[in-house]
Amino acid sequence: MSEQYSAEVESSRIAAVDLGSNSFHMMIAEEFQGEIRTLEKRGEKVQLAAGLDNQNYLSEEAIQRGVDCLAQFGQRLQGMDPDRIVVFATNALRAARNRREFIDRAEEVLGYPVEVIAGREEARLIYLGVAHTQADDGGQRLVVDIGGGSTEFIIGERFEAKALESLHMGCVSFTKRFFADGKITRKQFKKAVSAAQQELLNIKAQYKKLGWKSEIGSSGTIRAVEQAIISNGWGNEGITPDGLEKLVDHCLDYETVDDVDIEGVKPDRRQVFIGGLAILTAVFQTLDIKHMRYSDGALREGALWDLVGRSEHEDVRSRSIASMQERFYVDTAQADRVEATALALFNQIRKDIGARKELAQWLSWAARVHEIGLSIAHSGFHKHGAYLLQHSDMLGFTRQGQMLLALLVRNHRRKIHPEELELLPARQQTIALWLIRILRVAIVLNHSREAYDVPLPEASIDKDTLLLKLPEGWQDSFPLTSQDMEEEVELQKAAGLVLTIA
Repeated sequence: MSEQYSAEVESSRIAAVDLGSNSFHMMIAEEFQGEIRTLEKRGEKVQLAAGLDNQNYLSEEAIQRGVDCLAQFGQRLQGMDPDRIVVFATNALRAARNRREFIDRAEEVLGYPVEVIAGREEARLIYLGVAHTQADDGGQRLVVDIGGGSTEFIIGERFEAKALESLHMGCVSFTKRFFADGKITRKQFKKAVSAAQQELLNIKAQYKKLGWKSEIGSSGTIRAVEQAIISNGWGNEGITPDGLEKLVDHCLDYETVDDVDIEGVKPDRRQVFIGGLAILTAVFQTLDIKHMRYSDGALREGALWDLVGRSEHEDVRSRSIASMQERFYVDTAQADRVEATALALFNQIRKDIGARKELAQWLSWAARVHEIGLSIAHSGFHKHGAYLLQHSDMLGFTRQGQMLLALLVRNHRRKIHPEELELLPARQQTIALWLIRILRVAIVLNHSREAYDVPLPEASIDKDTLLLKLPEGWQDSFPLTSQDMEEEVELQKAAGLVLTIA
């Protein structure tokens, strides 16, 4: 293999690491002529959710299981471009109160940032993975994915998801809740089914009204159920109510979850199989499903297709930002002015602050939505905007990503709160503070809202000092802006920061 060809192969490689509630998975692939070719898949049952106590703290044992697994994955990922890798965690870390401890240790051994994604974002990626691995047969489809701690439900057509939901029920959490002692009884199984049916009432009416033509399952539980039904002669293809009922009857003859010995169900899935089976039974009964087929494509595949889409300028995050602008009646002309100024300042100092070029995108997004809080009230609108960004469903964004945006907007005016940056991963805190300082200056320079043009200053840094140099005589030409900049100098000083205007 020539060195040039080897370099091309390396540059085309992409990877997704899925820190699920039950299993951790790694998928390495390459882009080839508009398609994704799988190069390697690895998976390990970590059962992170099983390590959550009643207060939602991960046990040391569970954390160590996860870290040990990621240390192995990290060896395989060494040398890959960080912008070509996505590492995401789902329900167990969404719930874990000590997730920061886990993430810090995980990032240390893995060598790449770990992001926690929201339930609806997980659902979006699942659908994207399914859509890219299924025949384009037209019509709406229902996709169901039973994870360790949550179950995702999506209705979509082709590559567009039209309804996204994530319900708090999974094969690990239901096993802990209803079969904690390991014993299988018909009474407990019925309770588990009823609990799942109660959760499904949250979406039943909406989903039935929207409708679908076909049903697809995309999880390890559904794969195991399908294989068990076919292997035991209870069906020929996919999952039917009759085949599912026969499988349930058979499983309820076992005394404990460890006793479950069914062809098609791997030994490492036995302990959580009954919990997943109860959820799937409730799904079939509540949504009146007659036939469900299994899809290999799901979350990891969707994450890779999403990553490819970002490189091709089809970033769903930009669409989410545009949606927020529209929803909260943002003055887009003003947002554009602030964005242009902020990016111009950032580009002058980017290398000096050690920021990757890609971070300009976060500054851009923050500039576009920094005034969304005005739709609630002018007083404290930076706080209102931060709340909206932190708590809205913003497709494409991780929880850490939304927190970063929220903190940029929260600190774009009035008092700066450096201590709030501790809510971010340590790797982001220093850069985030620089982004805040740049955004604030850009906003001050555009206070006139185009009533008059203020020249762009020359920006530089000296250690932690931000230096701005404006043309001679600008203070006299722009007295209001000059006054605003003097106030900004004092506000940054109060936060222990030095801003110098020359």
